[in-house]
Amino acid sequence: MELQQLRYVVAVAETRSFTRAAQQCHVVQSALSHQVAKLEREIGARLFDRTSRRVVPTAAGEAFVPAAREALEAAERARAEAAAVSGVVSGRLRLGAIPTVTALDLPSLLRDFRDAHPRVDVSLRTDGSEELVARITTGSLDVALLGLPPGRVPQGVRSRVFGRDEHVAVVAPDHALAGENRTDLATLAPYPFVDFTAGTPGRLQTDQAFAAAGLERHVAFEVTTGDLAARLVAQRLGIALLPGAYAATLGGVRTVAIDDAPAREEHIAWSRYRPSPAAAAFLELVGLDTPLG
Repeated sequence: MELQQLRYVVAVAETRSFTRAAQQCHVVQSALSHQVAKLEREIGARLFDRTSRRVVPTAAGEAFVPAAREALEAAERARAEAAAVSGVVSGRLRLGAIPTVTALDLPSLLRDFRDAHPRVDVSLRTDGSEELVARITTGSLDVALLGLPPGRVPQGVRSRVFGRDEHVAVVAPDHALAGENRTDLATLAPYPFVDFTAGTPGRLQTDQAFAAAGLERHVAFEVTTGDLAARLVAQRLGIALLPGAYAATLGGVRTVAIDDAPAREEHIAWSRYRPSPAAAAFLELVGLDTPLG
């Protein structure tokens, strides 16, 4: 069993096509098909059901592919660890971030990281804080930038707070509050809201603030990104509460400061286990001294 065979199997599973897998791996299809068939003979099980229209993993394939991915990641980690001994950081950095992160300028940070470590490839995923933490604990992410209510600590990972921001009201340009300098939660409560999905950290910050003030509100639209929330606000479908620094980057809306505004803390989180050389280099770049064990 060779690593290249594992790469071919994973590519076929991801693309559901021998043709697209061959293109992704930069080989001719006949060579890829031959190596997959050779591996199937070696392990004594068919990994894919092939029809004229699609390729679907068999039960054996479904069991094999996750282990193949782990083997490829382990091989890449071993290669990166060996290179790091001689001072060369290589491999892949798997980075996650909430879409509304502002305490770190992520594009310029990645530019500096690339300048310092040109042999590291970076995969960047945006998602909610809970999903990103879960991916760190399962090993599919190295580092993530999160947004959580004040005092809340992500579980199962190491983390550090690196920023804090208060929310502002986001309203349409012709909204009754658009010309105000400041407002408060009591004034905002009667309006329909656009907010994040119930139960998520992004929603929890605002829910807790209204509950603490003894106020009720109606969330008319639930969304998964701040950008979409702003677009709905611009269409006069409701108002939103978003972190001030992030809201300042949005077009087509107005922002109003809130006297009793909810707040959020931005965290950087990473695995409890030894970071890869690429992850350790990224954490060092943002000023974190991480234990290796």
